[in-house]
Amino acid sequence: MIAIATEELVNFLSENLKDVECQSRKMFGYPVYFINNNMFIGVHQEDLFLRLAADDKENALTKYEGIKPFEPMPGRIMKEYVVIPPNIYTNPEIFKELLTKSIRYVSSLPPKEKKRKKKKKV
Repeated sequence: MIAIATEELVNFLSENLKDVECQSRKMFGYPVYFINNNMFIGVHQEDLFLRLAADDKENALTKYEGIKPFEPMPGRIMKEYVVIPPNIYTNPEIFKELLTKSIRYVSSLPPKEKKRKKKKKV
């Protein structure tokens, strides 16, 4: 399966989230989506990443070929996030299942307080 180009992946994600109450922001130079200020899905370079509860993450890593931990920078694994490969996100049934689990999990988290900007010392 060929990966979707980044621009198409951005559009794919936007289309799949149009009925989800969430906020879009830019991070890593790409769109990411939040529920109650908790990030749950986004694009990083040519990858689609998704946040899952610990059990769902472990199940996804063993059940689906190609899913791997999300590591936006070498040595910096984001513990609740996985990279969803093209063979998964282009399969509507599997992608919807994982997306639903992510939305359910992130919606159960308490709203995250926005960080205040630090004042510069003079």
